Amino acid sequence: MSNLTEHKDLEPLIQATNLKMHFKTHKGLLHAVDGIDFSINAGETLGLVGESGCGKSTVGNVVTRLLKRTDGEVRYRGRDVFTEFPDKLELSKKMQMIFQDPYSSLNPKKTVIKILSEPFEIHKYGSEEETRKAVRAACDRVELSENLMNRYPHELDGGTRQVVGIARALSLNPDFIICDEPVSSLDVSVQARIINLLMDLQEESNLSYLFISHDLSVVRHISNRIAVMYLGQIVETAETDDLFANAMHPYSIALLSAVPRVNMEGKLSRIVLKGDVPSPIEPGPGCRFAPRCWMAHEDCLAQNQELTEVTPGHFVFCKYAAESRERAQSAKTTIIV
Repeated sequence: MSNLTEHKDLEPLIQATNLKMHFKTHKGLLHAVDGIDFSINAGETLGLVGESGCGKSTVGNVVTRLLKRTDGEVRYRGRDVFTEFPDKLELSKKMQMIFQDPYSSLNPKKTVIKILSEPFEIHKYGSEEETRKAVRAACDRVELSENLMNRYPHELDGGTRQVVGIARALSLNPDFIICDEPVSSLDVSVQARIINLLMDLQEESNLSYLFISHDLSVVRHISNRIAVMYLGQIVETAETDDLFANAMHPYSIALLSAVPRVNMEGKLSRIVLKGDVPSPIEPGPGCRFAPRCWMAHEDCLAQNQELTEVTPGHFVFCKYAAESRERAQSAKTTIIV
């Protein structure tokens, strides 16, 4: 779990309400993000986890307006991101993104200093000398050596390329950063260095993160709260410790059962999901996890669920959550569904 101190503002820094992103296909509308709600306080990290294709990265792209939302709103300090920031350059000073692949996100034809100078040039920061000083300050924050300034991305290792991406994201001093799988393509030892760097920067500058990942071990280390996403919907949200100790949605329980760990009390209960994943194209009513759920009731397939607060700060998208948690806790061997 993150050792960051949680900050509580009267108003969240980021507030998403009924956010939707649908894509037109020849078969119908693909519901990539389908009516999700979340908030992030100043100085806080919200981890967004789920399997590939659930819509995690799409959320980040919509929040930063790289994609045009279908419906819903995202507010930054109370201002609607889509309607009250007609100039995208103004918004980019407030929020930035760190991308998954540090190589493809950097221009291979530009040196490190040219890459890091670009945000200042676009925003007409000042003279060439002022820009150079600002770039140097950004590099100092992430401990990026001055000897690398004239290198090209292909001359750097993966971890250093990602540090360049982080320095670029920090260059305009935003207070909200979306980290889209920022360490998934890196070696484990390099992952630890990048995660520790992000945590140090957060403590230093009171940054807020939306940390998108499929790796629960990484998310647990950096996040104050975690939102679990499945097929375009958030199915559970809780404080990090609470989620790991008391996950209640069947999908969250299955995810956590797959996290490698030493079980000192006996055999680890591993939940292996079977069944077909429903199509995200024009999904019908009912719980989208029901076809794979070992706790599914008949009404789960026909009736829509609601995100309900079961304990303070713990929200679950399942009316049989307490029953599924009890079943999971009583299991001592592998559960095959």
